[in-house]
Amino acid sequence: MKHAFIALAASGLLAALSAQQPRPFDLLITNARIVDGTGGPSVNGSVGVRDGRIAGVGRVTGAATRTIDAHGFVLAPGFIDPHSHSDYALLTDGNAESKIRQGVTTEVIGESGSAAPQKPSASRPWSDFAGYFGAIEKSKVSVNLLSYVGLGQVREQVMGNDDRDPTADELAKMTALVADAMRQGAYGVATGLIYSPNAYAKLPELVALSKPAAAAGGIYVSHLRYDGDKLREGLEEAIAIGEGAHIPVQVLHIKVTGAKNFGRMKEVIAIVEAAQKRGLEISANQYPYVASSTGLIQTIPPWAHEGGNAKLVERLKDPATRARIRKEMDDPNPTWENRLLSAGTWHNVQIASISNRSIDSRRTGMDTGYKRFEGWRVDDAAKEMGKDPYDFVFEMLIASGGSVGCVWFIIDESDLKLALEQPWVSIGSDGSALAISGPLRIGVPHPRNFGTFPRVLGKYVREERVIPLEQAVYKMSGLTAKQLHIADRGTIKEGLAADLVIFDPSTVADRATFTDPFQYPVGIPTVIVNGKVVLDNMRHTGERPGVVIRGHGFAGASH
Repeated sequence: MKHAFIALAASGLLAALSAQQPRPFDLLITNARIVDGTGGPSVNGSVGVRDGRIAGVGRVTGAATRTIDAHGFVLAPGFIDPHSHSDYALLTDGNAESKIRQGVTTEVIGESGSAAPQKPSASRPWSDFAGYFGAIEKSKVSVNLLSYVGLGQVREQVMGNDDRDPTADELAKMTALVADAMRQGAYGVATGLIYSPNAYAKLPELVALSKPAAAAGGIYVSHLRYDGDKLREGLEEAIAIGEGAHIPVQVLHIKVTGAKNFGRMKEVIAIVEAAQKRGLEISANQYPYVASSTGLIQTIPPWAHEGGNAKLVERLKDPATRARIRKEMDDPNPTWENRLLSAGTWHNVQIASISNRSIDSRRTGMDTGYKRFEGWRVDDAAKEMGKDPYDFVFEMLIASGGSVGCVWFIIDESDLKLALEQPWVSIGSDGSALAISGPLRIGVPHPRNFGTFPRVLGKYVREERVIPLEQAVYKMSGLTAKQLHIADRGTIKEGLAADLVIFDPSTVADRATFTDPFQYPVGIPTVIVNGKVVLDNMRHTGERPGVVIRGHGFAGASH
């Protein structure tokens, strides 16, 4: 009896001790230089991961299903890309290759022309964000995702591509669409005010449509109406929307464009910081390149865009209208942000992508013949065709149905560096999740799709020492999470989501160039999303653990 009691007591003690022992980590990352995303100094140590969350930071030991030796490399929070255009690319290939390989674990989409609301089609069978997010969750993706509702998209659903003010009824319908999107998980509202039909919206409309987002805890982000000669007006409009709707503001890809404006970044900084001192929560993001990327139709005045690309093509075919367009393109003091004026010459415009078939040739099956000029400067391509550059541009737009993407060399390196030094500017690519092979290898796109984040770490941290490493990581993670009001990611802290990246600070670098962009970066061997290893020794594992991060106004959220 005595022996049985002792055995029973021992068994109980072992059970109690076992219950006190924590379960093994799913992952234990050892021998790491931890840069935690707060901007503070790095520390050497380990990080444990369990159930998709960070379960220990510092002198962490214990059993683990898998241990990864970081070999003294940097262990940082997964990078958050606050300006992405992967809305549809992720449904084509959920592996998000070009973003994962940069260390990006969260994509922020939905500028101006967001994935919802929209009229359902065979290839896009949803009508609202509930449907779009459902499609993402069904197909599964390697990165986390959050989306704004684009006010250009909202306007198009209610008003089409009309260049006019909304009626009271139309404004009410648009306001309701924004409120619905916020309830379905949109993170805020976004504008692209150089793009029709968003370009036709005036301040009162933009303030009114931002108010339901503000009420739902969202933010307002904007591709400004002006970033060249009238950049002050562009910034002041964004600030007026923030102050009028009582909503935080983020400026997308903050920059100064056009050679005669080079050096004005200090003016931009003064305007933003004055608004901050008045109490407005305003910040910005930027990409580390001296070239932007947008459609070739941005050389054409906004009135000619009314009705969409088909109407634009009709206008370009009409000799009198074409002559008027050309005259306005050469106006040195336009009322709109003329990208040709920013570029100065056609040589500063590089053709990135051309729709293979025009609206007419889609019916006949004939190729337009212009696709061979992807990667060429416009003036060189025009010379090759024996044409005046303007006529070449007009005819290429007609042949492609208005769908020509370009890279624009319009930014000054000194302005770029000055913006990078500001504590309220984060890093964002303005790119998409592409791949070096398969259906997402198209044209000769901007290298930012492949190189934004490693370029900052390689060129601007290691080589040029514009900012220290810890500050760069903060601008890619903790700062971005703070700007977006994301509470559970962006820093390495116990309890937060286990989005992590390991990189070698001595070798990390971008390889993508303007002439050969389809190259993955180097020096980033491991990327972890929600505790799952997605990039393992620079090999994509096929894991797709990404989640949709719904906004604070989501009807299913608990607060």
